[in-house]
Amino acid sequence: MRKQISRVASWTMLSRVVGFVRDIIMAAVLGAGPVADAFLIAFRLPNHFRAIFAEGAMSTAYVPAYSRVRTQEGPDAARRFADSVFAWQLLAQGVLLAAALLATPWLITLLAPGFQDDPAKFALATELTRITFPSLLLISCMTLLSGSLNAVEKFAAAAAAPVLMNLCMIAGLLAWRWFPTVGHAAAWGVLASGLAQFGLVWWAATRAGVGPRLRTPLLDADTRRFFRALGPAVIGSMGVQVAMFADTIIASFLSDGALAALYYADRINQLPIGVIGIAAGTVVLPQMAKKLAEGDEAGARAAQNRAMEFTLLLAAPCVVAFVMIPDLIMTALFQRGKFDAMAAAAAGGTLAAYAIGLVAFVLIRSAVACFYARGDTRTPLYASLTGIAINVALKVALMGPLAQVGLALATSVGAWVNVGLVIVLARRKGYFALDARFRRSAAVIALAALGLGLVLWAGNAWLPGLLRQTAALRASALQPVVQLALMAAAGGAVYLGVVWLGLRARRRAA
Repeated sequence: MRKQISRVASWTMLSRVVGFVRDIIMAAVLGAGPVADAFLIAFRLPNHFRAIFAEGAMSTAYVPAYSRVRTQEGPDAARRFADSVFAWQLLAQGVLLAAALLATPWLITLLAPGFQDDPAKFALATELTRITFPSLLLISCMTLLSGSLNAVEKFAAAAAAPVLMNLCMIAGLLAWRWFPTVGHAAAWGVLASGLAQFGLVWWAATRAGVGPRLRTPLLDADTRRFFRALGPAVIGSMGVQVAMFADTIIASFLSDGALAALYYADRINQLPIGVIGIAAGTVVLPQMAKKLAEGDEAGARAAQNRAMEFTLLLAAPCVVAFVMIPDLIMTALFQRGKFDAMAAAAAGGTLAAYAIGLVAFVLIRSAVACFYARGDTRTPLYASLTGIAINVALKVALMGPLAQVGLALATSVGAWVNVGLVIVLARRKGYFALDARFRRSAAVIALAALGLGLVLWAGNAWLPGLLRQTAALRASALQPVVQLALMAAAGGAVYLGVVWLGLRARRRAA
């Protein structure tokens, strides 16, 4: 399983690296002003619906159902089931797209009511959303195909697809002079990326023999069982998106640049979430579903422990770095062009607030797998909605004193409530237990994180003065980049060294 997680994580890491290049270009040419805010609304709106109906609910309900049908009834039954669900998905997304294109101004009013005070920004956001929204249909259908591929342990194409998204957006941004605004260039890049991603995954699914055939949608026993699981999953995914909607709505009332600060901080925060948490969840869910279908409870529980152990190992250094040097990270990565020092500082504070919940963010996909693999989408719903309620209440309370930093902090608290309740409920049902190997590994990881923290503290205290004494870097914009690179190299060496020594000691003791 570790190899499969590593393979998915490698593709995701490549996507994130290309995504950082995209964000660096976007920060330089788009900045953090009204055009950036208008585009980010147009970018977020289809993404909210995608997270509800595709990556969230559809994947968590579909993969276990497909795995169960394939294991218990055979590949032909699984193919019929996939064809039926694909037809329903296509029909539903077509209706949603038509409604959204007609009601775009109303959606913008709902998502960013603060834009009504600026008619030009509101009009631009509406126009850009009508360009980006059709990508939702393509990505939703792509996600369903990805679920079929994941269920037969073919992970590469779905993991590689986001690379195409970032490349398409980069191409659009670099060609911005041929568009009315940079926002238009980025929006057309989003639509092109939907086409590219769908094409890649369709090709991979067809090659693997799980590509859907267009047929009349059915409501047989397997499809009805799937829809019964889908309902709670949609509500659960919708709960998460309600919190994100609240971020966007509240930020639209804050000063120009608040949405950009949230976006760029979230982009950094999403690196470990996407590379580690989602990769682990993507692999462990079909593995647990398959083992449970075979009656192997112990194997399913062991798979979950190993996924969470690997997740924690890779996430811990990110938490330490995001908490201790968030301003340096934002300055080194994004401060250039229209993205100035003030914008970098605002994004840095927001990143530190997100980092408080990072461990919860990355563990949640592996934690809920014990429910989803059993077809139980209802129980995690209670934990999710409780976390969301606390999240939204804190956003309202903290938006005044802390602005967008308060929104990020509320998100982190809500994530901890969510994952904590999931673990408690799973333990009560007998689905979840941390084994001795996980506990020993967690102790080693904590010690390694402490060593990394000491290195970052020392580097932040001494390196700026030393680099200013270097003639080539004294007044260079490269100084924070060099500082971040040196600290990352030294801290990474210490972290990996402590982990290696600790795990070696653990093996000898065993």
